[in-house]
Amino acid sequence: MSLLKRFDDDLKEALKASESAKVSVLRMVKAAAKNKQIEKGRELTDDEIVSVLSSMVKQGRESIEQFTKAGRMDLARNEEREVAILQSYMPQQLSHEDLDRIISDAIQEASARTPQDMGKVMRILMPRVKGVADGKYVNQRVKELLESGGSTQS
Repeated sequence: MSLLKRFDDDLKEALKASESAKVSVLRMVKAAAKNKQIEKGRELTDDEIVSVLSSMVKQGRESIEQFTKAGRMDLARNEEREVAILQSYMPQQLSHEDLDRIISDAIQEASARTPQDMGKVMRILMPRVKGVADGKYVNQRVKELLESGGSTQS
């Protein structure tokens, strides 16, 4: 079943069950997917929809960080609920061990030795982990591994 069909079915269920948070999130997702579809001028693939979800999760995490810094825990909790709903539609995230292995492979493939080689590594790495790992964490981990000489023993 395509993700868009799943969104439609889940939206109907959430409306029947009066789950206002889920209804709100699913409507946001459908609107964002529709905007992307209009931008592309064609139907979206599930991978493109996952990309839209990833962007929304990233935005939600940034909002949580900002709300927490501002002492607005009520808004941060609300945003956390929304992010959790969004993540339930995304592919299973990679474990830290699996991610480290993929990063190490990309470092070797790029012949990277120093943090200045980070761009080469990220170009190889991001298509492999798109949708299954947080980009901010991937970036941080690549930097750590390059600074430590490229090994995953840290």
